[in-house]
Amino acid sequence: MICPVCNESMIVLELNKVEVDYCTNCSGIWLDRGELELLYSIDESENELQKLFSETLTINEKSYKCPLCRKRMKKSKFSNSELVIDKCPENHGLWFDKGELEKLLTLQSNSSSEKILTLLKEMFSYNKSQEAE
Repeated sequence: MICPVCNESMIVLELNKVEVDYCTNCSGIWLDRGELELLYSIDESENELQKLFSETLTINEKSYKCPLCRKRMKKSKFSNSELVIDKCPENHGLWFDKGELEKLLTLQSNSSSEKILTLLKEMFSYNKSQEAE
């Protein structure tokens, strides 16, 4: 898969038995539809997490094309936070810029998200000082 931000090839990594696409150049993460729910160990049909995203039109952030259908992704705000991610209009998946998946996992914490946060920190050496850069 090609990164929607920097057009580099992405690698596939396994987080909590879920294959995610990771860009080694920009540190972005692509999750196919349903993979966020799988990371949280909840039933995708419940669609609990998807209900927490609302489309926003007032963001001055560059929009990217979905790596699957190439349609321009929509900016979606997560719950009542300031976290804005890119969501495919055809519901193919979600794009997380560097550190955004970690922020989402922190905001929507459960036992699965804590395990994934630990994996992210180990795999990508995420820490608060890097996010400030």
